[in-house]
Amino acid sequence: MFWDNKRKNQKLFSDVSYEQESMIGGQLNFAASEAYKLLRTNLTFSFPDDDQAKVVGVTSSLKGEGKSLTTINLAYTIAETGKKVLLVECDMRLPTISKRLELKSALGLSDLLVGECSLDKILHESILSETLDVISAGTIPPNASELLESERMSYTLEHLSKYYDYILLDLPPVTVVSDALIVSKLTSGMIVVVRQDYAEKPALAETMRQLKYVNAKVLGFVFNSAESTGAIYDKKYYRKYGYSKYGYNYGYGKGKTKSKNAKEKPKK
Repeated sequence: MFWDNKRKNQKLFSDVSYEQESMIGGQLNFAASEAYKLLRTNLTFSFPDDDQAKVVGVTSSLKGEGKSLTTINLAYTIAETGKKVLLVECDMRLPTISKRLELKSALGLSDLLVGECSLDKILHESILSETLDVISAGTIPPNASELLESERMSYTLEHLSKYYDYILLDLPPVTVVSDALIVSKLTSGMIVVVRQDYAEKPALAETMRQLKYVNAKVLGFVFNSAESTGAIYDKKYYRKYGYSKYGYNYGYGKGKTKSKNAKEKPKK
């Protein structure tokens, strides 16, 4: 994998095989772990050195490009440096992160935004790493876009930013629903995940056009399943997980490192 600084938009290329789809956190092999560390380094250098929390949205053009897995492992890799990290599953139409991490509670972000529960009921602490917390998507709502655009969503991120160094938001694909565009105004920057030989140029071009239209700051691209000379991985691609329908009741068709300067837990 490598970071191409010669392009107008930075790109992070990495080889991800079919077998690696299930690799999460400490299960990552050496090559995959190094790939995410490189992504972490480049993300770190995308921001000024200050005490403000970095809110980063992760999206893609289409379904099945690997954005959720990328978000999980990037959050884990950042947390392993001792930074306090919060991973928020904002893809309330097809929540996959909670399943991958085997989070038991059915309550999550959507329930918080409609006032059905408090923060302490949905905050999963020390997942995969001691400094990584997770908020799952919660009950699938009929109005995901409206919830993400609400003042309560803005207030929630502002409140949580007091307690974390990084907040990573797993967002739906840009060309399918408007959720990622809505949330982009609340972020410090956006990462676009692109899978080789999967997302065609028109889809990616449309994604970039829409992000530009809402003045989103695109930090760069994560290029999944890239074929490269001497690649050590199998060249199969991610299995499809479909955003088949977008609507109410539809499916989309421990390492231990603690920072000495870790921020306190959010008040619940």
